[in-house]
Amino acid sequence: MGSVKSSLLLFLKGAAMGAADVVPGVSGGTVAFISGIYDELLHSIGRLPGALPLLLRGRFVEAWQRANATFLLVLLSGILGSVFSLARLITWLLEHQPIPVWSFFFGLIVVSSWLVGREISRWSWPGWLSFALGALFAWWITVAAPMQWGHDPLNLFFAGAIAICAMILPGISGSFLLVLMGLYSFVLDAVKGFDLSVLLVFAAGCACGLLSFARLLGWMLANMRNLTLTFLTGLMIGSLNKVWPWKQTLTWRTGSHGEPVALLQENLLPADFAVISGQDPQLLLATSLALSGVGLVLLLEWLAVRRQPAGSVAE
Repeated sequence: MGSVKSSLLLFLKGAAMGAADVVPGVSGGTVAFISGIYDELLHSIGRLPGALPLLLRGRFVEAWQRANATFLLVLLSGILGSVFSLARLITWLLEHQPIPVWSFFFGLIVVSSWLVGREISRWSWPGWLSFALGALFAWWITVAAPMQWGHDPLNLFFAGAIAICAMILPGISGSFLLVLMGLYSFVLDAVKGFDLSVLLVFAAGCACGLLSFARLLGWMLANMRNLTLTFLTGLMIGSLNKVWPWKQTLTWRTGSHGEPVALLQENLLPADFAVISGQDPQLLLATSLALSGVGLVLLLEWLAVRRQPAGSVAE
């Protein structure tokens, strides 16, 4: 990036991606897409393997430029800074103020799916089929019964590889896949406690998954853009089932510290939630925060369009 201002803006976009990735049901890839850096992110990650031989030959400047390393490092700093600083806050908010938090992200994802769908130049039956498959896949993930993976290094490595693939897909939450694998609390505790023995193995899996999947997704956006965008739009629509604010917990599991954690839930209308739970559905606050999520996405999109050079075309 050419200036302190643009680097700061990129850092903040990374921080927003990190905050989203901590929440089960929300994807950092959604934030990357709506903030206008998605194509550049995939392109830069895909170029990392090509930069390695240059680095080994001592051609550091060429390797740095080929990998677009400044962009990646600033963005990664924002993501990691947000994950490590906000993990405790977001955990507390999800426990004590779930309805406002989920309402905010519901509004964010609704308007984000509209923005992604707006980029589709032409709808056809393969596009509608791709959209339906994406929506059904995301919905199925949100209702799938959680499993219990082990905490050994091999399981952690593959969990990292799977979760990071979801984290760069708009609409699919890597955190929620960790919930399905029964590893979310374990990994989040490792983040909060800075447990390097867990984090290094998990990060190695993330790196392998990211390098392979980003190149595939980048190729698909370059060569099958309409079909890919329809699938991604479907993913975001299907994921709304997970972030609906009013829920009834059907079954519980025991967390890593012996605390009860919701396992299977069903969505309720606000009035039904009030009757069944006896709690205030916070409808006015929920609506306000959902609209705030919409407004934030539209602001990010407006800023991204303002900063895009005239006549530029996405990779």
